[in-house]
Amino acid sequence: MQKVIKKVVGIDVSQKTLDVQMGILYDTFECILYTHRVLVNSEKGFTRLLELISKDLGTLENVEIVIEATGVYHEKLAHFVHANGLKISVVLPNKISNYMKTLVVKTITDKTCAEALTRFGLERKLDYWNPPKRVYKDLRQLVREREQIVLERSTIKNQLHAETSSAYPFKSTINRLEERIKFLNKQEKEIKADIDLIVSTNEDLKHEVKIITSAPGIGQQTAVTILAETNGFELIKNKKQLVSYAGLDVREKSSGTSVRGKSRISKKGNKNLRKAMHLPALTAIKWDQKYKNVYARQTQKHGIKMKSIVAVQRRLLELTYVLFKNKNIYDKDYEKNSAQKKLCAIQTGLNPS
Repeated sequence: MQKVIKKVVGIDVSQKTLDVQMGILYDTFECILYTHRVLVNSEKGFTRLLELISKDLGTLENVEIVIEATGVYHEKLAHFVHANGLKISVVLPNKISNYMKTLVVKTITDKTCAEALTRFGLERKLDYWNPPKRVYKDLRQLVREREQIVLERSTIKNQLHAETSSAYPFKSTINRLEERIKFLNKQEKEIKADIDLIVSTNEDLKHEVKIITSAPGIGQQTAVTILAETNGFELIKNKKQLVSYAGLDVREKSSGTSVRGKSRISKKGNKNLRKAMHLPALTAIKWDQKYKNVYARQTQKHGIKMKSIVAVQRRLLELTYVLFKNKNIYDKDYEKNSAQKKLCAIQTGLNPS
């Protein structure tokens, strides 16, 4: 008789519905999928989900739920499941996207995505999700609200420029555009004040921001954005995963001698995080010798300035992760000092480590 090793429920979450797919892994390594249901993405649907799991899998214990991080639509479900004592894993979208490429899936639908999530959970050992700190959630809300205001203001400024540069500018239109810009400036100041208040009243957060802002080119706004968009690096386990999450990972297509595609970043990640690293990279290139050298080497190698800037963005983002995990302030002479310590240890006959 086959022995059950694992029970997994994969759920593809959309704005209004939950596509639920259940699966079991047996000791013969056979994966069996069954019981596909479509529920509403609401409290009523969540309650119904627990009833179905208990009915079809026999118990709520030792059942793992796997969902994909889909904007904000998965958050209520994740909190509900965790509050009811079930194990839940929230998987980054790029992981599932890459995994689905290994499956023979010709048509991508909500159902096939739920099936892929279930298979992924049955085949892999996943880390369990814990609710992020409320402070990161509040910061993310404020950071994204500010970004929308900046984009809207940029659009209005372009409209104002076009109107004032026209042959017959209309005074009332110009006045309204200028008033809207003033209003948006006021709102941005209010958001910055809210962010400053949150940072100043939370000692742990204040220390985290201090650590990250020690990196070249990183200011408080960028540090807050990084922490907010990664939930304090909650789902990030290494530098490579962080780069992929930001969409700064390099994609290259080559085969044999005939196929030589251009290397380019995937952009399949968090665009807010990716965008936040642009100005810090420019600042680091201008004022920090290390990153100035990185930029020069990359530009000399392929001659594409934007590609070199992206390389600096990637290195800066990796640096913030390392500083955050090690709880260390950035030391620009770290490599030099480490080399001197090792040399001194060797000369005195001590262990270099």
